Amino acid sequence: MERNRMTGGASVEETLSLTVEGLRAVKEKIRPLFGQDRVAVSAEHYLETLLGNLPRKTGWQRAEAAGDEGPWRQQALLGRTQWDADGLRDIVRDHVQITLGDEDAVLVIDETGFLKKGKASCGVGRQYTGSAGKITNCQVGVFAAYVSSRGHAFVDRALYLPKAWTSDPVRLSAASVPADVTFATKPSLARQMIERGLQAGLPFEWVAADSVYGVGEIEMSLRHAAKGYVLGVAGSHWFNSWGLGERPVAGEARDIARDAPEEDWVSLSAGHGTKGDRQYDWLWCPLAELEGADYTPADNRTWIRGLLVRRNPADGDLAYFTVWCPSGTTPEKLVQVEGTRWRIEEGFRTAKNEFGLDHNETRSWHGWHRHVSLVMLAYALMAGVRAQANDRSPKKRPANPYQV
Repeated sequence: MERNRMTGGASVEETLSLTVEGLRAVKEKIRPLFGQDRVAVSAEHYLETLLGNLPRKTGWQRAEAAGDEGPWRQQALLGRTQWDADGLRDIVRDHVQITLGDEDAVLVIDETGFLKKGKASCGVGRQYTGSAGKITNCQVGVFAAYVSSRGHAFVDRALYLPKAWTSDPVRLSAASVPADVTFATKPSLARQMIERGLQAGLPFEWVAADSVYGVGEIEMSLRHAAKGYVLGVAGSHWFNSWGLGERPVAGEARDIARDAPEEDWVSLSAGHGTKGDRQYDWLWCPLAELEGADYTPADNRTWIRGLLVRRNPADGDLAYFTVWCPSGTTPEKLVQVEGTRWRIEEGFRTAKNEFGLDHNETRSWHGWHRHVSLVMLAYALMAGVRAQANDRSPKKRPANPYQV
């Protein structure tokens, strides 16, 4: 979603006009959150600096861009004033629904790391993060991104607190963690995000996630909500067939993939990436046919439980996914859903490089959620502008290039 590629069918002037109009509209939406005008103005300045071209969006740089003598107002906005970051999250979600909403959308769950020094920042600890590709001192945030045919943006977030934090009341108090916050696994945080989206009426038909989230409570929650999923699992995950397929299947995912005839594999694109189409070999194994009414009384559809396997043709590397989909869903559709997971990775990269997602200098629970929610708003605003710009028909150029 790089902003230098966001003009779509609109001219640069039209895109700038859409941006100004969109910024004015979201300012009006968020103003009631802050109570006092001076706090609302600080939030508006904060949002403007996130949308600016500062190479780093640290407190001092944001303050300078906002015309302040120092970062104190911005620090107060994130840590000392009273306003509800969850209220802002809900405004972001509603804005995404209005600008990007699509009944066939995919909700993608993933996490990203925020590298930190010291031990005071809320949730910090030595833990694995894919951002660094190793165990390191960091915070980890779990995110939900909304991916539709119109674009993609973040709609929810949660800071993961390791047990070393939730078992230490003194540490929790020092970081201003609310008293009702207890330990929650990353899948549990993801399930809560999915349920918030459902309760808010966010339109989506699928959920996609990697193997951190692929087994257990998320699966059952989605079945009861009559939503399809393509969720990563480990190669050791056990699958067995039940009345479907020419050959009975029972075993670990990696063994099923190994024993599958080569003619069962098909080459399909999982979407267009920075290096072209993401072309992989895919194995689709429908395993069982179940009635939706067994999970949701009003659902009269038949659902298929199955195993999807992705193979990299370059090195043979395999990835495995547990699938729940309406009967008649094609392998091409399942591959498309799985391919949406790359959108959230693109989102993390853009949010960090362009909107300062990882430039939060506060240490508190509130500071993290407020900063991240403001970044989500900036991202959602520009995603909506891009969708509107893409809707505009490009103006025809005159046949004579010198004709006005």
